[in-house]
Amino acid sequence: MFTGLIEEVGRVQRIERGAKGARLTIAASTVLEQAKAGDSIAVNGVCLTAVSISARSFSADVMAETLRRSNLGALEAGARVNLERAMPVTGRFGGHIVSGHIDGTGEVESLHREDNAVWVRIRTSGALLRYIIEKGSVAVDGVSLTVASVDLRCFAVSIIPHTGAETTLLGRRPGDAVNLECDVIGKYVEKLLSPQTGGLTQDFLLQHGF
Repeated sequence: MFTGLIEEVGRVQRIERGAKGARLTIAASTVLEQAKAGDSIAVNGVCLTAVSISARSFSADVMAETLRRSNLGALEAGARVNLERAMPVTGRFGGHIVSGHIDGTGEVESLHREDNAVWVRIRTSGALLRYIIEKGSVAVDGVSLTVASVDLRCFAVSIIPHTGAETTLLGRRPGDAVNLECDVIGKYVEKLLSPQTGGLTQDFLLQHGF
């Protein structure tokens, strides 16, 4: 599990592409501290397993499904990426629950400055927007953010200077793809209330004292 608080921005050193998957080698420093092969590291919000670690980089295999569902397939050598280690049991929960399992991607529609913040508007599908609510949480390229506004085709977040300086978000431009992970709680609630699982019926409420 992750929190969406980025620990550092790494840089892609090498991409080895296979028939459908790939292996990424990423230069880093902070996320390598006390790390070992088999540990989870989120790259642009995607949970990857570090298969090898050196003093200045780590490598991770990326399956075809991950490349299809995220922006990792578009990475090139030299690209900057947001990095976060999995949250330790003794860690502070500073962001929100982030699984590292991307729901899909969005497209940056616009960026504009308002005083000390930058508004980023992101267009995505209705299938994802149904889980994005105003003042709720969303992870964009692994960054835990509060949804400032949402409509039928887009949502917007406001980036403060610290977040802009410590992540790749303000390096994005209109048309760029960003990884999106919606709040997992809404997805579980929808599943539990769906007709396929019995839903919220009058019998269920009576059985549980309502």
